Amino acid sequence: MIPKVVEVRPLEQYRLWVRFADGVCGTVDLSEHLWGPMFEPLREEALFCRVSVHPELETVTWPNGADLAPEFLYRTAREEHVIPETPAN
Repeated sequence: MIPKVVEVRPLEQYRLWVRFADGVCGTVDLSEHLWGPMFEPLREEALFCRVSVHPELETVTWPNGADLAPEFLYRTAREEHVIPETPAN
């Protein structure tokens, strides 16, 4: 099953807050991923902040046509909320 993005908000330092249809939500840091012809323009803060949810693709997109795989966003958002196990004594 492909996760469906239902809400996105731009945050500082090239991060996005993303919520999915199943209720999972979290922050995705894109600062290391904004390279290449489609993504380098997003380093302009004004363009980065124009992120939205594409109604048909159900993932995040920008006016320049850049979009991200919802699976990547979902995995990254979930990893943010993983609580490390404490070692047994």
